[in-house]
Amino acid sequence: MFKKILIANRGEIAHRIIKACREMNIISAVIYSEADKNALHVRRSDEAYLIGPSPANESYLHKEKIIQLAKQIGADAVHPGYGFLSENSQFIKMVEDSGITFIGPSSKSVEMMGEKTSARRLMKDHNVPIVPGTTVSIKSSEEGKTIAKEIGYPVMLKAAAGGGGKGMRKIESESEFDSSYERAKNESLKAFGNDDVYLEKFIENPKHIEVQILADKFGNYIHLFERECSVQRRHQKVVEEAPSIAVDESTREKITQAAVNAAKACNYYNAGTIEFLMDKNKNFYFLEMNTRLQVEHPVTEMITGIDIVKQQIKIADNQKLTIRQEDLKIHGHAVECRIYAEDVDNNFAPSTGKIIHHRLTSGPGIRIDRGIDIMSDVPIYYDPLLAKVIAWGIDREEALVRMKRALSEYQISGVITNVPAFNWILHQKTFLDGTFDINFLDNEFLPLVPHKWKDESAKEYEEIASVLGAFLKMQEQLSPSSTNHVSQRNSWREQSYE
Repeated sequence: MFKKILIANRGEIAHRIIKACREMNIISAVIYSEADKNALHVRRSDEAYLIGPSPANESYLHKEKIIQLAKQIGADAVHPGYGFLSENSQFIKMVEDSGITFIGPSSKSVEMMGEKTSARRLMKDHNVPIVPGTTVSIKSSEEGKTIAKEIGYPVMLKAAAGGGGKGMRKIESESEFDSSYERAKNESLKAFGNDDVYLEKFIENPKHIEVQILADKFGNYIHLFERECSVQRRHQKVVEEAPSIAVDESTREKITQAAVNAAKACNYYNAGTIEFLMDKNKNFYFLEMNTRLQVEHPVTEMITGIDIVKQQIKIADNQKLTIRQEDLKIHGHAVECRIYAEDVDNNFAPSTGKIIHHRLTSGPGIRIDRGIDIMSDVPIYYDPLLAKVIAWGIDREEALVRMKRALSEYQISGVITNVPAFNWILHQKTFLDGTFDINFLDNEFLPLVPHKWKDESAKEYEEIASVLGAFLKMQEQLSPSSTNHVSQRNSWREQSYE
């Protein structure tokens, strides 16, 4: 077993990995930037090393520095968490070549699944359903229009080299194609350094369903059932559940088998997630593979009793899976809410500052995965995820009741958070009856918040406005800002939940 693991990440996921290391009697070493010198993961780890200045490209994304440090401190392995370098095949190959173990899949598997068009070709060759469209990049707008006419509008243009909503455009008709094509290519180039885009049929009002996979280096594969991830904004998940209320036993058997087939297609090992879109008729289509630990992995842990991070470490240590598929059962229901430092009323602008009050919630079935405590700094340089509240119940109704109670007790002051928005989400009829889809927040929530920042013509200024707004808020936050902050101008806050 490894003696020391270097955790190449920060925040709540670094803290989560530290806990797994401690339980496995492994020394946890973390990196930190100048902005994170007071961070929770720095204080809770066994060893902590300054890796560079605050900007991520000079610290958490600096491949050479991280590998050099791992060698210097005698780390046996590197755990990347999620985000940053976790799906960077070049970094993984560098770790492999250094003689240090990467806790995750091989660089070859990551490379195979990282480029979207090649992944779609691979899935098609292994009988995993894919959304109708191209399996190679489109070379011109004219070519795209010809294909779009064949598969029928509306269609989606997507970046071949990435995800997260960047380089993505929905096109309703041929008249929109030329301008959308250029914008998608420009966004893709800016975000990923690659302007290749491909075309898919637009699936109307789908569910976003994903399947958790574990595989060892000896050809053993299991799935840990599915997660429901349809509550999203800007293609980013906000609330996740396991299992999905929309997946029946027949569909579960089919979609989990498809996920295992997808993992086998790229000779995958370690933890991974296969994401699907599912239409109202329960037809499902491969979307992408996340070749890393997911933010929402706790809900799967809660319904299976399996520690996915520990399994990652064991698999990386060349241990065989001891869990058999036939022994796995779904126990109860789990829900996760992602707590972000952001101002919902101000276009979800990041909120920065110092945590001056932090009172955790607890009780039966409640788990908090957090990256903050009292006096933690919340810098502008990184993703504003502060914590995740996870609630388990014997069924979905109990899990949601516990979540509502837990959120009402959880207190964070010093930054503005999105906690009040969950009070709205968790009381909506379409959420409660499970009929929501990936357009739920766009269709039902966003119409209730200010319209001025939703103007299409202002989209290119959103990032700049968000950053400037965050800095202004930092200047203004001389007094505590509670999660119970109320704004009378927003109708979503004024709804009755009795």
